[in-house]
Amino acid sequence: MSFLSNVRAVAYKEATIVRHDQALIAMVVAQPILMLLLMGYALSYEPANVPWAVLDRDESPLSRRFVQDVQATGYFLPWQRVASYDEGYAKLASGEVLAFLVVPDDFARNAHRGRPDVQVLLDGADPVSAARVGAYLAEIGQHFETVRAEPPRAGPGEGLVVRQEFRFNRTLADSRFFLAALAGILLTNLCMSATSLGLVAERENGTYEQMLASPTRPLEIVIGKLVPYVGLAYLVLAIATLGSGIAFGVWPSGSVLALLAVTLPFVLGSLSVGVFVSAVARTSAQAVFITVFAILPSMVLSGVMFPYQLMPDGVRRIGGVLPLRWYQIALRRITLRGAGIEEVIAPALMLCAIFFVLLVLIRLRMKPRLA
Repeated sequence: MSFLSNVRAVAYKEATIVRHDQALIAMVVAQPILMLLLMGYALSYEPANVPWAVLDRDESPLSRRFVQDVQATGYFLPWQRVASYDEGYAKLASGEVLAFLVVPDDFARNAHRGRPDVQVLLDGADPVSAARVGAYLAEIGQHFETVRAEPPRAGPGEGLVVRQEFRFNRTLADSRFFLAALAGILLTNLCMSATSLGLVAERENGTYEQMLASPTRPLEIVIGKLVPYVGLAYLVLAIATLGSGIAFGVWPSGSVLALLAVTLPFVLGSLSVGVFVSAVARTSAQAVFITVFAILPSMVLSGVMFPYQLMPDGVRRIGGVLPLRWYQIALRRITLRGAGIEEVIAPALMLCAIFFVLLVLIRLRMKPRLA
């Protein structure tokens, strides 16, 4: 009987503490609502908002009608007209477009002689999106009327052939898609979890005020807490890269120097997220829960699991504030597309911007003077 009484007393005490922790309760309620909205609204493998480029070498009414038929499906964004094959391929290689349609200069002539064809280059770095987009383009081509029945003797068209080529992952292997971003997933978990309890632990131990009263400035404290984890992060990067290469043959096809360079701002930005969580949270329980709350949307909205290009515009923009979004872009450019320093400058600059913004927010949150 005393056993049950003791358990009841401890449970009542803990329930009282949790009931008064409004921040924790808010997070507990907000997290399933957020994930419910993301899973039900934002995430889908159905092609939508697909960026694509068109090189129309024929410039005939028939070729323009085919491009307009593709656009009319509602799956694609307004097409980007390019002047050369190299320009279109560069857009595909940079990830700016997912599909590159090339209409040959004899398209209309072949339509009257027989069944014409077009070429489509697809970004195979995202296998699911490439396969879906390719299937829709093939279906559109199959039902396209190459000859309209304007003269009474003209019969219905037989459609056209869509010749598909997958680049950067020719076999559409799922393992290449996931392994290319494995380092980003591991580093996000490590960095956010490692630093999320730093400042809140100082507060719970009663040493927070003493730390702020020391001659060391707040930003120096923050950066000092980040430095030891940078070495661990590069160790994890080495394990993920070597493991993917040795076990599955997925080696970076681009610059290793670019990989090392872009990793530093990502690690600093992710560590800063953990420090900011620690500065905001009042208890360790809050810090742990907020960290999980931050990690889950990072996995969902960044593009490591689901193609961010196909998300609704507003959701896609929200994902742009996450460090993992830009790091996975850089990782896949280096690993799958053979990118060098020049191709990852933009993601690196975005990661630096996120890091500096977080430093400002942490500085504002840490109060060096006691009221």
